[in-house]
Amino acid sequence: MSNEKPIIILDRDGVINYDSDQYIKTLDEWQPIPGSIKSIAALSKAGFQVYVATNQSGVARGYYTIDTLNKMHAKMQQLVEDEGGTFAGIHYCPHGPDDNCSCRKPKAGMIETIEQELGVNFNTTPAIMVGDSKRDLEAGIARGCKVVLVLTGKGRDTQYKNMDFHFNVFTDLAAFTLETLFKYQ
Repeated sequence: MSNEKPIIILDRDGVINYDSDQYIKTLDEWQPIPGSIKSIAALSKAGFQVYVATNQSGVARGYYTIDTLNKMHAKMQQLVEDEGGTFAGIHYCPHGPDDNCSCRKPKAGMIETIEQELGVNFNTTPAIMVGDSKRDLEAGIARGCKVVLVLTGKGRDTQYKNMDFHFNVFTDLAAFTLETLFKYQ
């Protein structure tokens, strides 16, 4: 077993910040789940490259603008930087479910973009996709990532969905981080 540190890819809503069926539409509505910011910083400081890959169909639906989305991501980045960490990259799909794009999860376009940026293939370079929905995990599986379900966000419902692939389950991003830091120290 290789001890090479995997690339970490995180979904956003429901993994890093609280999710809402009414969408996270404003900077004030974007609130981190306790422990998530410190977890991302800890992974970063330990040498993991941490990416975000997030569907943001609220842009296509007109609930918020790209400018508002960028402000949410700037807030998220600043909170992680305040804890001494950094993101390797943040990728989002602004399209709606009927736009037939290649980036909206469960399609793997955002993950493929990360592979291209790094010049790697996740079938041979270790990567972990952490999400709270079936489509997060399906996107990761499509690109050869190990997949992890967190029980925050939609995770408690997702864990009972029929999936024909193996995934690990953690209560939240902090629990995943503790295990990962221990495993790859």
